[in-house]
Amino acid sequence: MPIVSKVYCSPYEVVLAVRRRPNVVNGGGFAVADCSQRVVFRVDGCGILGKKQELVLRDGDGNSLLLIRQKGSVIEALRFLKRWKGFSYDFLGSEKLAFTLKEPNSCFSNKNPIRISLESNNSSNFEIRGDFSVRSCSIVNSTGHVVAQIGVKEVEQVMSSRDLYHVKIMPGIDQVFVFGVIAVLDYIYDGSTRC
Repeated sequence: MPIVSKVYCSPYEVVLAVRRRPNVVNGGGFAVADCSQRVVFRVDGCGILGKKQELVLRDGDGNSLLLIRQKGSVIEALRFLKRWKGFSYDFLGSEKLAFTLKEPNSCFSNKNPIRISLESNNSSNFEIRGDFSVRSCSIVNSTGHVVAQIGVKEVEQVMSSRDLYHVKIMPGIDQVFVFGVIAVLDYIYDGSTRC
């Protein structure tokens, strides 16, 4: 299911490794590598050269694929929602809205799920289930099917670090979209992309 680009939709299940970078390297962020240890994506945090509350997802060659910005906040049903918007680029280099992630901050509970909608659609197409802060969560579509899993169980026994974890992406799912969402989660949970 292409959201940003069909180029990054594999017909097979893909497992990629994520390694956080220190904030002194391109403003922090993380690198994503395949099983051959080839960097396929990297996320640059705000750090030294970037802007606060702005993230850039790049391919392995350094080309920008997705620009993610925190936009204004909204009060909705006694909840204060911070919105993150992911923009892809068209062939002319213009920004095109790909997704909106709503980060809830409720007065009553922190257990509200993080929801993601596509383009200008206001209904939730995806949500985060689990706890990203311990790298144990899933991105689930509106029918309840897991599209990506962070902190895959068989890997957790070998490595239990916030700095190195794996992401399993189901067949046909846009990997750029998945890592755009993970970049925002990393920022929310005080990760390497945060200033």
